[in-house]
Amino acid sequence: MAIKIEKKIKGYNVVKPEDKAAPAAAAPIAPKEPPMAEVIQMHESVERPEQLVGSTFKIKSPLFEHALYVTINDIVLNAGTKYEQRRPFEIFINSKNMDHFQWIVALTRILSAVFRKGGDVTFIVEELKAVFDPRGGYFKAGGIYMPSIVAEIGAVIEQHMKNIGLIHDPEMDESTRRLIAEKRAAYEQAGAKKGTDVTAASAGAHSTAAASTPESSSFPPGATLCAKCNTQALVLMDGCQTCLNCGYSKCG
Repeated sequence: MAIKIEKKIKGYNVVKPEDKAAPAAAAPIAPKEPPMAEVIQMHESVERPEQLVGSTFKIKSPLFEHALYVTINDIVLNAGTKYEQRRPFEIFINSKNMDHFQWIVALTRILSAVFRKGGDVTFIVEELKAVFDPRGGYFKAGGIYMPSIVAEIGAVIEQHMKNIGLIHDPEMDESTRRLIAEKRAAYEQAGAKKGTDVTAASAGAHSTAAASTPESSSFPPGATLCAKCNTQALVLMDGCQTCLNCGYSKCG
């Protein structure tokens, strides 16, 4: 077979048959890499297994006669491997109150469809928590303001996502924690010197909010609503509004 040489020959060497066999014998045999298992990510084609793990939360709102029970079931992907992850798969809401049955069923079906779609589903939390009831919201245990029952459902989903590691709370540094503790102690000490925890004016201004609080708050009764964390933990000290829950502060 003729081979056409188009480039200039700069040198040559005669290759013997034994020279061809030597490199093949000297070359080490590379070990075969074990086949890697495919990492499964959440997507709409993932089939529902026979058994799911989940949690049930109780919502007791003054807007509803009966409590709501929110159940969120999770699917465990890549179980037993370093890529194991737990993701929400479906949500159910049950109650004896049938007045809102239609929109509750519609909401749970839409949320379940979003969960199964995959990707980042944490945006659901902020969307639901931003829903306001035109009739007004209410305070839940701990002095946390809920603008609507839908917002509290969003708060439940947020708590569940935190429990499974899908959402992480920003860490509060030690200096902020120490400042909050000092502010709280100073506020309570000032109230004790006056012989009361709150002034008469402050008590009158917040009597309506206190009446709607299902349980007593762990914060001073004179505290107002913080715009950042929606918790009734904002106190006025030295001309500055300071939140005893998240550390938010505003002066002037």
